[in-house]
Amino acid sequence: MFTKIKRIYNEYPKAFKVLTLATFIDMLGSFLLYPFYALYITEHFGVGMIQVGFLFSIFSAGNIFGSIIGGALADKYGRRAMVIIGLVASGIGSILMGIVNNLNIFYIIAGLLGLVGNFGGPARQAMVADLLPKEKQAEGFGILRVAFNLSAVIGPLLGGFIVTQSYMLLFIADAVSSIITAVIVYVVIPETKPQIQDDHSEETVMKTIIGYKDVVKDWKFMLFLSVSAITVLVYMQMNSTLSVFLRDVHGFPVQGFALLLSMNALMVVLFQFWITRKISKYAPMKMMAFGAMFLMIGFGMYGFISEPYLFFIAMVIITVGEMIVFPIGQVAAASFAPEDKRGRYMAVFAFQWAIPNLFGVLAAGLIMEYIGPNWVWYLAGFLSLISIIGFWLLHGISKERFSKEKKSMKEEFLECTVPSIE
Repeated sequence: MFTKIKRIYNEYPKAFKVLTLATFIDMLGSFLLYPFYALYITEHFGVGMIQVGFLFSIFSAGNIFGSIIGGALADKYGRRAMVIIGLVASGIGSILMGIVNNLNIFYIIAGLLGLVGNFGGPARQAMVADLLPKEKQAEGFGILRVAFNLSAVIGPLLGGFIVTQSYMLLFIADAVSSIITAVIVYVVIPETKPQIQDDHSEETVMKTIIGYKDVVKDWKFMLFLSVSAITVLVYMQMNSTLSVFLRDVHGFPVQGFALLLSMNALMVVLFQFWITRKISKYAPMKMMAFGAMFLMIGFGMYGFISEPYLFFIAMVIITVGEMIVFPIGQVAAASFAPEDKRGRYMAVFAFQWAIPNLFGVLAAGLIMEYIGPNWVWYLAGFLSLISIIGFWLLHGISKERFSKEKKSMKEEFLECTVPSIE
């Protein structure tokens, strides 16, 4: 399998290979820190999941505006500068968050970090589409997916060890990885923005931002985005609420949770290619409904189980669903975007993560405190059921679009493993 991955990887241009390496380094730092955010805040500031939810809401609000601005600027001024600005801001922000001891100041830093740190998100996704021909884009996203999940295998395990020494070391490691990535991008990766000679060449930044109205008018894309966001609302609980739930309700250790996440990422690395090959011949929206069924079962299980070995079984089921839903979703979303609006479409596509983060963790905290911890997972199962129905209905609406591209979509899905986050 790894020989096959290496063969595929060697077919791609140098700039894309460097982008893959940079993504691995940057995400390694993120996975050192991100899975332990909720644990750090509850322990360091002596607060509960409601306050953690406020933090995620503030950070996500910054992400939304940062993505809008960053996507427009990426289309106007280019991808490379936006990626570098976002990485440097993330590095500085991580250090500041590790230093402060006042929760209100922590909130302010989180908001600013979400805003400026996310400038590079749409630009990085647009880079893949810029660098690769359409028939290679899905595989390209797949290679990034492998790099992403290799970092997700190593990061939580290493973070679980570091956190026993000092939380501050986690913030420092995340900052260092961001700065290293920024240097790599600056030194090696050229600007990838297509040079399109048309009436948009003198377009102002404000007009570029106003251009988002064309994305919003694409109602099929927006409907797809809405149903996908419901799935993300459920999935995001894995890296936020689940750690605190398992610790407080079942006494599950931090190192055990790190192992749980690393198992999830390792499964993606080992089996994503195989699963994507199997599902490539089926209708995309039907497959997303099928994958959401696994998410419904896996997340719903946490409301009923208490044995540690069952925690791992539930995570295996969730991971299968993840490997079905998110690769297809990324390729489907990319098919909507015209070349000159690629940054903006990718920015809006990122809303499937940013909007659930805006209120999802806060809502979970309120449910845990006022209704009961297990109700988070009961509702996760119910929301997954809604997304299953939504994807099935989207199949009827969008099958004409996909049937026109059946051959090319099959080629794109073949061995496709696409990144699932922000």
